[in-house]
Amino acid sequence: MGRQSSIDGLPEDVRRWLERALADSNFSGYQALEEMLHDRGYAISKSAIHRYGQKIERRFAAIKASTEAARMLTEGAADDQDARSEAVIALVQTELFDSLINLQDASDEKLTPAERIGLLSDAAKNIATLARASVNQKKFRLELQARAQAAADAVEKVVKTGGLSDDAANVIRKQILGIVA
Repeated sequence: MGRQSSIDGLPEDVRRWLERALADSNFSGYQALEEMLHDRGYAISKSAIHRYGQKIERRFAAIKASTEAARMLTEGAADDQDARSEAVIALVQTELFDSLINLQDASDEKLTPAERIGLLSDAAKNIATLARASVNQKKFRLELQARAQAAADAVEKVVKTGGLSDDAANVIRKQILGIVA
């Protein structure tokens, strides 16, 4: 297993200060941060600060991307086919997958094998729940499409027997199938 980061050994308040300083400096200025930590009595190399900064920056980027995706989904058009739920499920599945990969790659000596198994078990349960939600969402979408197609086919029959013009029938068909907003 890899050795523990020197930053992980810092007191909580110093680590939080470093995280804020990294964010405020746009994840740069590692030499200055090294000097500031030295002034506070901590001998942390700029390389260690850089490695830690990259980890924090990846977390910030993931949070920002998820937030932006959620904002775009919310601002989107009507959600008749539950596309928003489908996208949220996909985002969560991606995040869980990334977390599993990170857990496998982790060399954290703080986790015992039993704790790792527990975390993997919890993740597996969450993935199963998401998979069921995804299947149900797709089933709902297919049922909705089938009902819309049946309604459009019924309109077609009415058109043929009721004397409606082909143009009027096409307008109704497009409305039912959701082709026109």
